[in-house]
Amino acid sequence: MRVIENIISDRGSKYAVSGAPCGSEDEAKALIKELMHRKKFAKATHHSWGLIADGVPIKNDDGESGAGMVILRMLEREQLQDHLLIVTRWYGGKHLGGDRFRHVQESVRIYLADLRG
Repeated sequence: MRVIENIISDRGSKYAVSGAPCGSEDEAKALIKELMHRKKFAKATHHSWGLIADGVPIKNDDGESGAGMVILRMLEREQLQDHLLIVTRWYGGKHLGGDRFRHVQESVRIYLADLRG
């Protein structure tokens, strides 16, 4: 699994982005469980994710309302299928409002750029 940590910090909240080839929702859940074996990630507040497996969009906001859809839209634009993308947030105590969506988008952009090399 590709993990990029400490990519965004805003008002105490910190973000990381991770991903891996993945072909199903069950496989996605297993990969997220694997990620959470890392002590730092187990303490995160949200693990929002998106996946397009066999042409079917699958997402989970994990309490970060709307974040999964943001990830899915970006995966669709990139035509990236069978690849799980997870945006992790450690809540810093202050609400970010609409900025949280910009941070999710930027996290996905960083991952996609790294994936392309």
